[in-house]
Amino acid sequence: MALTKKEVLHMAALCRIALSPDEVEYLRGQLSDILEHVRALQEVDTEGVPPTSHSAGLTSIMRDDRVSDGLEPESTLANAPFREKEFFRVNAVLEE
Repeated sequence: MALTKKEVLHMAALCRIALSPDEVEYLRGQLSDILEHVRALQEVDTEGVPPTSHSAGLTSIMRDDRVSDGLEPESTLANAPFREKEFFRVNAVLEE
């Protein structure tokens, strides 16, 4: 599947990155190749193959999720540079 220049520019806009015309053309080729490899993988017959999350027999070292009491607001906010009542106060990070 060959991507168009317009599709690459759309993805760049979604990622909020600026691309030069040379970069657009380079990435168009790279991304098109990746999509072609994915298309080829879709043709592989996986009927009867059990799903796996990892190819090696790994076991999770993570602890089980358990409900516990949370921290008290005062100890949680003890080192906060800015706070407002029982909340962290942060600068706005939204674009206008």
